[in-house]
Amino acid sequence: MKPSIWTRLCAALLLLFMLDGPAFAAEQQEMPLDHAPYRINDLLALQNGARLFVNYCLGCHSAQYMRYESLRGIGLSDDQIKNNLMFGDRRLGDTMRVSMTAAQAQKWFGTQPPDLSIITKALASHRGSGPDYLYTYLRSFYRDDSRPTGWNNLVFPGVGMPNPLWMLQGERAARFAVGPDPADPAVKLKTFAGYTLLRPGTESATEYDSTVADLVAYMQWMAEPDQLFRKRLGVIVLIFLGIFTFLTWRLKSEYWKDVK
Repeated sequence: MKPSIWTRLCAALLLLFMLDGPAFAAEQQEMPLDHAPYRINDLLALQNGARLFVNYCLGCHSAQYMRYESLRGIGLSDDQIKNNLMFGDRRLGDTMRVSMTAAQAQKWFGTQPPDLSIITKALASHRGSGPDYLYTYLRSFYRDDSRPTGWNNLVFPGVGMPNPLWMLQGERAARFAVGPDPADPAVKLKTFAGYTLLRPGTESATEYDSTVADLVAYMQWMAEPDQLFRKRLGVIVLIFLGIFTFLTWRLKSEYWKDVK
């Protein structure tokens, strides 16, 4: 007699539960986020970040809400934008789109790479800000031969993209230690134990951190190009309200000084 469909379903669910248990796999500890340096008000950092974005990110990721002409906001002239940051037949009024189609992205990466126009706002969570996430993420790639691209990431385990800045950072392997979870000894926890350098990059660790900080600062600016103006305007408004409040208080005192 063949088992019923409910019997087979229950057996499959039980097997899935068993395979997902601590006896078969160790849970990877969530990687804490590093604080990203604040460089939104540094035009040189933003210009370098724009160069990095165009050369290392724009080949796969689009920025469909950002126009090339908006780069004037970080102190670049039209000639500098055209000669250094635009390729092919792009025009200043065009948005930063990629030539790769959705079908090509699905074939090569298994999914379409996300648009990066407002990625720093989209990645904000309980773990930290979007810039903190990107800053840690771009500094946490390591070699992993079990992955299709040969790369993995501590912040995003099982990531589908390779390290875009590996020539600058170099190649590293990650070391892990498996031990009991302090909150539940029955659960095995895989914790990060450090990197092993496999091949040095063109930049030192300090230089690479600064490079990533510039790139993240540019993406933070790109998500809201008017944020510096908004903050300056906010300060002006608060100063005006403070002066207006003082004048109103003095005027009220003058009108009511003879009232007992």
